Amino acid sequence: MSELLSTRQLQELLNVDRTTIYRMINSGQLPAIRVGNQWRFPRDAVEAWLNSRVVVSGSDVAPRLGRETTGMAADLAQVIPRECVQQILDTFAEALGVMILLTDLEGNLITEPSNPCGLYSAVDTHPEAHQRCVALWVQMARNPTLRPRFMSSHIGLLCARGLVRVDRELKAMLIVGGIAPPDWPPDEVTIRQMAAELGVPVQVFMDHLDEVYHLSPEEQERILPFVQRIADVVSFIADERKALITRLEQIRRLAELP
Repeated sequence: MSELLSTRQLQELLNVDRTTIYRMINSGQLPAIRVGNQWRFPRDAVEAWLNSRVVVSGSDVAPRLGRETTGMAADLAQVIPRECVQQILDTFAEALGVMILLTDLEGNLITEPSNPCGLYSAVDTHPEAHQRCVALWVQMARNPTLRPRFMSSHIGLLCARGLVRVDRELKAMLIVGGIAPPDWPPDEVTIRQMAAELGVPVQVFMDHLDEVYHLSPEEQERILPFVQRIADVVSFIADERKALITRLEQIRRLAELP
């Protein structure tokens, strides 16, 4: 049976008020079931409904992703202890045998890539390729899928993302990637096409094709649930740090009272 979301969880996901949720239920727009005197929303049905819509920033059903990004990088720098998080992500990446990235919703890196694969490191030094990479991260941020799923990156490798909440708002992404698909390596025609699109010399691809992570389908399925779990660890750290900063500010203000 699909996991059932509460009205509050759905409000946070869609960034709408309770009245809007009820209006969408009554109009038949939103998949919902009645459990006692409360509404519940099957996660799988909500995912399918979200994926069927064109998400437009500012619409009444646009997810909170992508909103309020002004000054986001600065805000995250205040609440995410980078050195601590970097060590945690490095450990997870090495233990799982993958690359891990932490970015804000605008595609800006918050920490250095953890356990980066050689192909990513070589290609990302080229400006046009890096911009394509950032564009991919922004696209992943705006994808309304609730659970992590593998997708193909700009260099043909598999990646999946989890969402990082800070004080209940989606503020960042954790991306697991660098994983070779089953048909890796691509043929020479495909390599030349990718190289041309990214402004990268073909030889760069050729020299680093083997510097990727090979995981069996079973290993990929085993790792996938960890993507959001690791993102949740970052969320917990950010919330705890934000709460600590708030308490310290309150103590400072009390100390200044006559």
